[in-house]
Amino acid sequence: MAYQCDNVKLEKGMYREAGRTFSQVLEKLDPSEQYKGTALEGLDAFQRQLKRFDIRVKGAGSDLVDKFFSTSQSAVLFPEYIARAVKVGIDESNILPEITATETHIEGMDYRSITSVPEDEKKLKRVAEGAAIPQTTVKTQSSLVRLHKRGRMLVASYEAIRFQKLDLFSVTLRQIGAQIGRMHLEDAVNVVLSGDGNDNPATVVEVASAGTLTYNDLLTFWNGFEPYQLNTLLVGSDTMVKLLSLSQMQDAAAGLSFHGTGKLITPMGAKVLRSSAVPAGKIIGLDKHYALEMVKAGDVNVEYDKLIDRQLERAAITTISGYAKIFADASQVLDV
Repeated sequence: MAYQCDNVKLEKGMYREAGRTFSQVLEKLDPSEQYKGTALEGLDAFQRQLKRFDIRVKGAGSDLVDKFFSTSQSAVLFPEYIARAVKVGIDESNILPEITATETHIEGMDYRSITSVPEDEKKLKRVAEGAAIPQTTVKTQSSLVRLHKRGRMLVASYEAIRFQKLDLFSVTLRQIGAQIGRMHLEDAVNVVLSGDGNDNPATVVEVASAGTLTYNDLLTFWNGFEPYQLNTLLVGSDTMVKLLSLSQMQDAAAGLSFHGTGKLITPMGAKVLRSSAVPAGKIIGLDKHYALEMVKAGDVNVEYDKLIDRQLERAAITTISGYAKIFADASQVLDV
């Protein structure tokens, strides 16, 4: 049976179409809707092209890297394969969805977020007849969101990798993605701590006794989030040890759950996330529904010209993103 995907002409220019990724260009030329009820149902346009050129990228029977370069058209698929493998690595251990309220995609490098200023935020006022209704002012931030380019340079000769299995090569690419993901998290933590340039650093709460964490300190921290909820804690390895050393975290039920499943009992029901991006002696608390906005200018970018032409010696893999604080009081820091 002949499919439309077999007749799509692949060329470098598909990576340069303004406002669309390579996959989106492919999907426009070869819509997935027309494959319902066929053997190719469930595959996206890029995966159908892999099927067309019989390129297997996963499993013990995966092909060699050289298979992408068997024809000039199949070579055009190589940069997208790299971008997707890197994105898998970014997403595998990515905790950003756990701390960001929303994700905004933009075109260009300039973006100004908004902020809301509720009147008498911590009071629930009854509105009497004829009285003024409490208001929330929504306005644009005075400073632009700082966008940062993060990435890694892929340094390898084509001769060095051409006979490597794609499944093994994907592992290397996923590791590159994981490194980029850690850079993004460091950017997010920095914005929480220092603010996004709009005079909104996180409120710092001191423990009762410097260098010592007690359960009462956590209760005070939790209580200070009203009207927000403390539902996420970001901690470094040093503060994670102090947290787990609290007697309240060591009862029989907590120990059974931790030893059996690796899941921790958490303070006040907040989800605890460990990350080396958090400075020593700090516990970051967030209401993940209101704290941070992630801003992305495009997706994973690769130097497609070099990759298609087998010039892998120095091919950059990059992403561009930044963070803005939505409600300043939805994130606070406990200084241990």
